[in-house]
Amino acid sequence: MKQIFIVEDDDNIREIVAYALSSAGFHTESFPEGKPFFAAFAKGRPSLIILDIMLPGDDGMTILKKLKRSESTKGIPVIMLTAKGSEFDRISGLDSGADDYITKPFSVLEVIARVKAVLRRSEGGSGEGDGSAPPKLSVGSIALDDERHTVLADGEKTVLTNKEYQLLRYLMLNEGIVLTRSKLLDQVWGFDYDGESRTIDMHVKSLRQKLKASGDMIKTIRNVGYKIEE
Repeated sequence: MKQIFIVEDDDNIREIVAYALSSAGFHTESFPEGKPFFAAFAKGRPSLIILDIMLPGDDGMTILKKLKRSESTKGIPVIMLTAKGSEFDRISGLDSGADDYITKPFSVLEVIARVKAVLRRSEGGSGEGDGSAPPKLSVGSIALDDERHTVLADGEKTVLTNKEYQLLRYLMLNEGIVLTRSKLLDQVWGFDYDGESRTIDMHVKSLRQKLKASGDMIKTIRNVGYKIEE
């Protein structure tokens, strides 16, 4: 049974999330702040962490950075919980190594779906039709090397988060094809969630910024989704 650590200072939210995940077949341990959370690693390593941003003591972003700096914990997938609505908070979390984020208020079904999707990705699950994908892709001034896990934009190396990389890779595999948000969520995030989440939009915005001028090749198709083309 996979173990999930939940770090959330709101008792009600912590209990609801723990109950929902337990009902879905996961073992959970809950913590109101960072200190007992880190102490729990002495007893075992979780399969996934759900981490609130606003916490007493070290906030969620500080805890996330500590996790990603440590060799023993940097590979553990993290889903951020946030009540904040600004794009900066969300993008900052993703850039710091979070695998996904959920904005409060949220449904327990969304939490379960996202947890399952992140776990599938961390265990090496692949997208549909991915098996014969070429290791090297190029669209205009963007070159992606899947064997080296590198991206060049206008000849310059571009550092991307794992989700940004997977999103770009899937867009490039489908050059010129309009991909709906639900399709991108299903193939890149691993689940088909059609709610209020702006996960795709936040990742595309961050991806465009990092690719600089090359990011203009990622086109927004109004009310549908995105495509990449030269």
